[in-house]
Amino acid sequence: MKRSKFAVLALASVLFVSCDKQKAAIEDNKEATKNAIDERKEEVNADAKRAIKNTDMNATIDKARIEANKDTAQAQLDADKKAADAEAKAAKARIDAENK
Repeated sequence: MKRSKFAVLALASVLFVSCDKQKAAIEDNKEATKNAIDERKEEVNADAKRAIKNTDMNATIDKARIEANKDTAQAQLDADKKAADAEAKAAKARIDAENK
């Protein structure tokens, strides 16, 4: 009888120790998973910040190109306007010259 009580007690303590090891392993796994997730979140944040910075730089470059194209187009239109004025003035001068 003593042996059976001892055996039951020994088995219970083995199971208890085994359960503690399993729980500790589960807890370690949980912590490792949480740490990996936190590291990935930091990577995602860093990637997003880089993407936003690149987008802002590209937008600035695009705005500068648009402004340059606008200035070029306006300069060309001003030149076309002066050319049209000069042509009209020359045509009037021809008419005046023919009428004299």
